[in-house]
Amino acid sequence: MSKNNSLNKFLKNINYSINNLLEKNLNKLKLENLIKLASSNKIILTFVALLIISLSYLVIPSFYSKDQISRELKNKLSKKLNLNFKLSNDLNYKLFPRPHFRIKNAKIFVDNDNISEIKELNIYLSVNNLFSSKNIKIKDVTINKANFNLNKKTYIFFTNLLGNKFSDGAFKIKNSNIFFKNLENDVLFIKKILNMKYYYNTKELRNISYSENEIFNIPYSIEIFKNQKENKIFSKVKINFLKLQLENEINFFKDNKIGKTEVLFNKLKSLATYKINDEFFSFNYYDKSENPTFFYKGLFNIKPFYSNVEGKTDELDLSYFLEGNAIVLQLLKTEIFNNKNIEFQANVLAKRISNNLNFMNLNLNSKIKDGLIDLDETSFEWKNFVNLKITDSLLFVKDGELILDGKFNINISDYNEVYKYLLTPKKFRKKIQTINLNFSYNFDQKSTIFSNIKVDGKYDQKLNQIMTSLSFKGSNLKNKIYLKNLLNDAIKSYFG
Repeated sequence: MSKNNSLNKFLKNINYSINNLLEKNLNKLKLENLIKLASSNKIILTFVALLIISLSYLVIPSFYSKDQISRELKNKLSKKLNLNFKLSNDLNYKLFPRPHFRIKNAKIFVDNDNISEIKELNIYLSVNNLFSSKNIKIKDVTINKANFNLNKKTYIFFTNLLGNKFSDGAFKIKNSNIFFKNLENDVLFIKKILNMKYYYNTKELRNISYSENEIFNIPYSIEIFKNQKENKIFSKVKINFLKLQLENEINFFKDNKIGKTEVLFNKLKSLATYKINDEFFSFNYYDKSENPTFFYKGLFNIKPFYSNVEGKTDELDLSYFLEGNAIVLQLLKTEIFNNKNIEFQANVLAKRISNNLNFMNLNLNSKIKDGLIDLDETSFEWKNFVNLKITDSLLFVKDGELILDGKFNINISDYNEVYKYLLTPKKFRKKIQTINLNFSYNFDQKSTIFSNIKVDGKYDQKLNQIMTSLSFKGSNLKNKIYLKNLLNDAIKSYFG
């Protein structure tokens, strides 16, 4: 009996201890903590459920029939962009970075002409209704790595895109090329599209096209918008490394297009007006309407193609023609003008030459004919004492460098003034009237090779050996000193 009492007592003590321990720990777990824990689990479970439902909804387009979705996308692209796309069956649905279809090897047709070969076309979708392929809505469209082939009939393709509705989605073109061709399908020049975007500007309430491009290795940007009511197109072109900005406005009439361009170059303003129709392009370019310091006019006839440009200026900066990165030189090096179908003539009269006031009365003549480019009959004066004229010239590209070959005919009206300038010793100051020579000038290396030098009709071998080549480098002062020393050495050799 005593043993049973002792056992019961022992069990009671254990039970009491366990109860105390549970009570202490349960007191620590307050009711609100239990509620929070349960609530947190519900939130997590709800989030997971919503995520699964959302992903399930977003992947619905991956189950569409490729043939059916291809037809639907083609129709919707036609309505949205007013473009005739041909889509291949190489089509895949991508969920990231946002739902879209990626189509390879697509094409764009204009009037049954294939104008674009597209390696990658991305069509981004609105997520409002993905249950049916017929109800999907296109948001943004991006073309990547495409080649556009434009000619006279299709050159306004990019401008016409501004007439579409972009308030519900943008249209982009990246890493692409535009090949501008003539009616014979010859490539005239190529423009690279680095990044182009058509979008609706909510502040200005209009469609805008902004593009970063490159042409002849020259980067530039252009922004375009269209005034539908007035039938005008406005554009702004920036070439930052040249500090050049062009603001253009063009009016479209039935038979003619009339426009004007304000040019801001290195804080200097000028204005160009022009007229375009199916037969010609004409322009006037000047800095001010009254007493302009320069004035140029030109006519480009289209059928057949020929052009004539004339200009007068108080001062002409030849660095635009002579510097290695000058736009004119870069264009010439592409050899796009070496075309037998191009006939071009230009004549510019300048009273002075910038950065070298000793040269004056420049009559710059250039001609392109039968695929050949020359500067024949170009003439200028040096200090009113010497007249120089270029004849039998040819401008061409050799090993990627631009070369001008030709002849110089030099007439000296006052040889004493020439000797004074050169600081030639008096015993060598003999009479000279004419100098004739052949030359070859390398625009990239800024070097000249002379040959067959004749003074007053006589050839001298020593003189020709000394005057074999000229190489202009460094500052203008160094070049002047170098030229003076070289000419004096030649004079001493000839009259010594």
